[in-house]
Amino acid sequence: MSREVFVTGVGMIPFAKPGTGAVYDAMGAQAAREALADAGIGYDLIEQAYVGYVYGDSTAGQKALYPVGMSGIPIVNVNNNCSTGSTALFLARQAVQSGAAECVLVLGFEQMSPGALASVFTDRPSPFDPFDAVTDKLVGHAEIPLALRYFGGAGQAHMRKYGTPLEAFARIRAKASRHAVNNPLALFRKEVTTEDVMNAPVIWDGVMTRLMACPPTCGAAAAVLVSADFAKKHGLRTDVSIAAQAMTTDRPSTFESGDMMRLVGYDMAKEAAAKVYEQAGIGPDDLDVVELHDCFAHNELITYEALGLCPEGGADQFIRAGDNTYGGKVVTNPSGGLLSKGHPLGATGLAQCYELTHQLRGSAGARQVEGARVALQHNLGLGGACVVTMYRGR
Repeated sequence: MSREVFVTGVGMIPFAKPGTGAVYDAMGAQAAREALADAGIGYDLIEQAYVGYVYGDSTAGQKALYPVGMSGIPIVNVNNNCSTGSTALFLARQAVQSGAAECVLVLGFEQMSPGALASVFTDRPSPFDPFDAVTDKLVGHAEIPLALRYFGGAGQAHMRKYGTPLEAFARIRAKASRHAVNNPLALFRKEVTTEDVMNAPVIWDGVMTRLMACPPTCGAAAAVLVSADFAKKHGLRTDVSIAAQAMTTDRPSTFESGDMMRLVGYDMAKEAAAKVYEQAGIGPDDLDVVELHDCFAHNELITYEALGLCPEGGADQFIRAGDNTYGGKVVTNPSGGLLSKGHPLGATGLAQCYELTHQLRGSAGARQVEGARVALQHNLGLGGACVVTMYRGR
């Protein structure tokens, strides 16, 4: 990276259940205004905007930003499934890092419907056709919603390969709830125990209970990225920088390995993380805090290993030792993660950025990770794309 990129402002609104909050454009406008206020600048200084959402008509980004300002700037609408928010962040970072822009707004929002994710366009081939074909072959259970089959199947593969108990996923969900208690923006703030998770209604016998899956969520989050020269000129904060970032997509191993863990992005995450560690000259042992894509507790466990937080096959011991929480090796998802904070698809990557920015500023309140200086973000979208971002605090 030839130019340093700083996160000078972040904004986020409380996440909510579908049908209980504002509509997408109002949510997006509010999050954008909060990020601008946090940065201490007006919309007139924004040179470009990247807006991410999955469920919405084209140019919904303009609909959300026009009430904030109509300055004629480029507004790019982004859709990359659950990694949409971090894909928008990736594009914005490239614009600033390359010198194409000095000050860029990144916004993500989602207005979701109740229930499991499902295809919208049923009159054409689905991007998930090859994923479904492999899943049908490896796990079956066509009666289970697609996302549950994918990630439940990946968790089942880990259980079979390493002897991982179902309780390991329950421990992750219980940990998420303990963290979310201290996050006023999280959807679920009630603490649950490992036993509560194990005793929740069964979705897939021996593989998943209801509490191991994240809920459909509505919400929005935003960030303002700037160059060093722009920050100096306008007196903006430069205490959080993007130290490294990588985006990966599927390779043949996704479909040819016969491994459900690889089908849901293990190789993408491992490759992206390796690139980021190499770019930054910082390894997984140097991380203080991580926000990772725990759409299911199963994916959090698998991602520990993909990011190098523990050895392959070592996730259960990592969890049992408490190395994934306060007082352990690295605090994962202090926000409560997708499992408790919620998962409005387009907003998730920016919500992770929001959390890590406050952690590195030392302004995360009761969920503050003491002495946090290096943070890692992992955001995954099947179909597929994975974005890993490393932040450094000063």
